[in-house]
Amino acid sequence: MLKLEHQTLNDRAYGALKQELISGGFSPGQTLVIRKLAETFGISTTPIREALQRLVAERLLEMQNNRSVIVPLLSAPAFEELTRIRIAVEGLAGEMAAARMTESGLGDLQVTLDGMQRAIEAGDARAYLTLNEAFHFAIYQHAGAPILLNMIRDLWGRVGPYLKLLMQADRYIPQSNDAHRRIVAALEQHSGSAVRASLEDDIAVAAAILSENLRMID
Repeated sequence: MLKLEHQTLNDRAYGALKQELISGGFSPGQTLVIRKLAETFGISTTPIREALQRLVAERLLEMQNNRSVIVPLLSAPAFEELTRIRIAVEGLAGEMAAARMTESGLGDLQVTLDGMQRAIEAGDARAYLTLNEAFHFAIYQHAGAPILLNMIRDLWGRVGPYLKLLMQADRYIPQSNDAHRRIVAALEQHSGSAVRASLEDDIAVAAAILSENLRMID
């Protein structure tokens, strides 16, 4: 018998909405209107409604007293907790990936790194964030740890809406690729500890700048 690999429309709607959270397609505090989302994705409102309910259950979205669904606003303590978890979990994934990284994988990372640099020079924040996500998840996928990868996706679903704020920080933009270059250099040496240290630094520097935007939300 053939294996059933059909993905329901509900599952696809859920995946698309979660990806929007991860990639910064939604903004902190944004109200998600079911009808508008259905029009955007070209489907009926039912799968969107059920996908939103799943994301609320996972606490990636928040339901208000009036039943509207919003992208959560993170308090400063919550953001600090998320950052500490990301540093631990993504650092581990990078360390694991170092031993499994291939030459073709390194080549792809270098292409992505070059693309990020061009996006910085062009002032194209959206392109940079898209490539930044691709860069990080290409590394994490090489860890060969699907459970760990899913944990990281959930963490990015919480912090993703805030990442676009990075490209509004003048002091971050010039240094935004420095840690990425160190990560690639460490991967070339298959040095797990160096990859982990550079990833931890990348996350910590970005979080320090983002936290300045959260002081009013405590």
